[in-house]
Amino acid sequence: MSAARAPDNLGRRVAYHRRRLGLTRAELAGQAKVAEGYVDDLEDQVWPVPMETLERLAAVLQITVYDLLGAGTDQPPGQGPAAARAAIEELTTDACWQLISPGGVGRAGFAGRRGPTVLPVNYRVHEATIVFRTRHGGQLEDDLGTRIEGLDLVIAFEVDRIDEAVRGGWSVLVRGPAHLVAEGELVLSAGADVQPWAGGTRDLYIRITPHEITGRRVGTI
Repeated sequence: MSAARAPDNLGRRVAYHRRRLGLTRAELAGQAKVAEGYVDDLEDQVWPVPMETLERLAAVLQITVYDLLGAGTDQPPGQGPAAARAAIEELTTDACWQLISPGGVGRAGFAGRRGPTVLPVNYRVHEATIVFRTRHGGQLEDDLGTRIEGLDLVIAFEVDRIDEAVRGGWSVLVRGPAHLVAEGELVLSAGADVQPWAGGTRDLYIRITPHEITGRRVGTI
């Protein structure tokens, strides 16, 4: 039985996808036909894992072994061929909101002082607006601050997800004014706060009020 040397983050990947599906360690172990203690050890430490076990875990977690091992994370998604019978579906406004409402990583696009600019940011949906954080004195504050009271710059904000396994995915585009939120102006509940992956001191909140929201889903006929 062949075994794969588990990468240092395999346990985190298993735990993340297990929680994403709402599974307990015991439920994952039962469906993958391994001992519950095996999942405990796998999530908590690094050790060689038989390929057959990785395949069963990946199947239960609804991902590929390739994804479970974190292969290809340094490369852009969607490099495989298109589906043989690909089709595009226009999404309703409600469907767009449903897709982006959990929050995550999106892309803010705007006409910066150095030309067209697109930046990835962690965001949350809060009271029908898009909220994200950045640092004072950074590019976003410099480019989005019009310095004219009551005037905000209209930007585009895009969120997408790619499913390599089925050669499909979706994309949602939001357009609207981006407002630099003054201290104390925006009151966020604990569940609506934004924690940027970039770390550091990022106390400047930016809020986008959508004036237009559109989306498409790519699938198969």
